Amino acid sequence: MLLKKINGFVPKYGKNCFFAENSTIIGDVILGNNCSVWFQTVIRGDVNSIRIGDRVNIQDGAIIHCTYKRACTKIGNDVSIGHNAIVHGCTLEDNVLIGMGSIIMDDCIIGSNSIIASGCVLPKGTKVQSGTVYAGVPGKKIKSIDSRLQKQEIERIARNYITYSSWFK
Repeated sequence: MLLKKINGFVPKYGKNCFFAENSTIIGDVILGNNCSVWFQTVIRGDVNSIRIGDRVNIQDGAIIHCTYKRACTKIGNDVSIGHNAIVHGCTLEDNVLIGMGSIIMDDCIIGSNSIIASGCVLPKGTKVQSGTVYAGVPGKKIKSIDSRLQKQEIERIARNYITYSSWFK
């Protein structure tokens, strides 16, 4: 892992985290406990702050960034960010699943217990209601989430990545 100080900010992280050897974390970034940052992931807090809760997995090739003086990035607890997703200057509340290759732009707010489908693009300022699934380009609500889907997808994936990361420690 490359931890890089910039403009006086050194990334900080909690207990029991896993960082792949070629992941990069820069600047004003704080991660909670039991997080995993996978191969070729970049978390770049060079122009604004990035705050990441507990039990968050940021999968291979994902990019987490923000916008200078305008949009920080906030990620809640128990969030899974899929391979090659881009999360930029937005808020992801607790228990969110961001599908592979999705793009979440500035000022978006993703409510708790929501799924953003693979390949979905959410334009600047999109508000995703808690407990919904969004898909498409641009992203639109396609359905509400029932408790089965929440347990079988959102919670299962977050839990599994804690297990997967233990294999690498």
